[in-house]
Amino acid sequence: MSKLYLIPTPIGNLEDITYRAVRILKEVDVILAEDTRNTKKLLNHYGISTRMESHHKFNEYRKVTEIVQRIKSGEKVALVSDAGTPAISDPGYLLIKECIKENIGVECLPGATALIPALVSSGFPGDRFCFEGFLPHKKGRKARISGLAQEKRTIILYESPHRLLKTLHDLQQVIGNERMCTVSRELTKVFEETIRGNLSALTVHFSQHAPRGEMVIVISANKE
Repeated sequence: MSKLYLIPTPIGNLEDITYRAVRILKEVDVILAEDTRNTKKLLNHYGISTRMESHHKFNEYRKVTEIVQRIKSGEKVALVSDAGTPAISDPGYLLIKECIKENIGVECLPGATALIPALVSSGFPGDRFCFEGFLPHKKGRKARISGLAQEKRTIILYESPHRLLKTLHDLQQVIGNERMCTVSRELTKVFEETIRGNLSALTVHFSQHAPRGEMVIVISANKE
């Protein structure tokens, strides 16, 4: 049966993929990949020879109608991002939305995503949490952070290494010096690391140690 399969891919360690994901990647007619060069490494590792096409934020609006029609015509399509689960701070939402609109089956496999291991290893409550992805770079940034200052749930953010210090500083200015948080980097890789402390201490730490690798920031809830 033709449908859209959403396939989580490893966030670092290539072993972090399910048997089912490998099987489906071998069985589908085409794999839509955020970066075909990056996905090729994973496919080669598991002996997967399925044809790939690029599908990323710069071409998804142009391609979505065509892909939907191809699935309706009988193609089985898998969507992957560079790392983690499609549509979680990655392309995918638009295609998923259009497939649902056209009554096309959408099947999302369970698998890797950076936010869950970062949350669990933070030691903060995980029964209720707020995932914000990447903060806006400019417009709406201060308002978003101000809203998070009052959040009663554990907060999870993604950040790039070159913007980490600015984000920690901005959080410190609005939320305060003493709010506890963690920064996890290089999750599942050889140099995986989680740094713990209040916002003031983490800002000092990363001022003295250049951030490397993709970052997940976990911030404790407002308990006041």
